[in-house]
Amino acid sequence: MHRVIHLHPEAAPKPAPGEACNGCGVCCAAEPCPVGMLVSRRRTGACAALVWMESARVYRCGVVSEPQRYVKMEWLARLLGRAARRLIAAGRGCDCSLSADAG
Repeated sequence: MHRVIHLHPEAAPKPAPGEACNGCGVCCAAEPCPVGMLVSRRRTGACAALVWMESARVYRCGVVSEPQRYVKMEWLARLLGRAARRLIAAGRGCDCSLSADAG
């Protein structure tokens, strides 16, 4: 089965599963994680919290990098950001088994 996802043209190529995350965005553009489902209010399609960081030329989880965008209470935003970082296993390596082809 083939699915088309749209990524920034300067996004890095997807690393192999287990390699360090390089911010390619493939995983989150394909489908939201449980945290992304909450903020996106959807179970399929691209996560609404996927953010392109122009200065670093990488994708990041907006819930981790800018939790106050999604929750206005400061203490809850901090808690959500920490919880999201743990739930998505940020810094643990690529766990996306999808293959990505430039098209």
